[in-house]
Amino acid sequence: MDTLQKLAVPIAIVIAGGLIAASLYFVNSSKPVAAAPGATPEPTVLEKVRGPQADDHIRGNPNAKIIIVEYSDTECPFCKRFHETMKRIIDEYGTKGDVAWVYRNFPLEQLHSKAPMEAQALECAAELGGNDAFWKYTDRIYEVTPANDGLDAAELPKIAAFAGLDVAKFNACLSSGRHKARVDKDTAEVVAAGGRGTPHSIVIMGDEQMPIEGAQPYEVVKGMIDTLLAE
Repeated sequence: MDTLQKLAVPIAIVIAGGLIAASLYFVNSSKPVAAAPGATPEPTVLEKVRGPQADDHIRGNPNAKIIIVEYSDTECPFCKRFHETMKRIIDEYGTKGDVAWVYRNFPLEQLHSKAPMEAQALECAAELGGNDAFWKYTDRIYEVTPANDGLDAAELPKIAAFAGLDVAKFNACLSSGRHKARVDKDTAEVVAAGGRGTPHSIVIMGDEQMPIEGAQPYEVVKGMIDTLLAE
């Protein structure tokens, strides 16, 4: 039996405990995932996703024992919440080389019409400033957006300036649409893997993969990681 399959029961116990401990976290939230209309999130990985690639946006050691690949939507309020959770995870485990965070795009255009363009803005930041600029831009956009299509498009070049990018080059990149194909590729991949809502994350450990569905709180994600690292 695969390691992650063996760990399914203890991880479920950890998750249940974490959810109880973090029950106040979800007060006034109907559900911790933004789902495409009519979609039901899948509980398993249907098709495996790519491990870390040379052109991926990565925080932490790409050769870490545990890789968490997150597919996210910049206008999803649950993604905004989960972004802070993942920053805490990397602060604790990334510096030790135990966990790496890979960010990929999953804009749900049916729910958030501004998200596809914002996803391309993230890729333009990466093109113009590399991995550091990508994360500075991404952190900032999640910080300032009210979510649910609340971010004024005029803020995108302002965030580029905040990230230290050449604003004229950023605007030219964004208007060209040249990163749409990458955004579409990320989206197609996560849908094939069973993602039907955001955030949708995949834990990769060796050749095995397991989903984290929705904006699970820090305590739950930490519990999963601690269980896996104990193996």
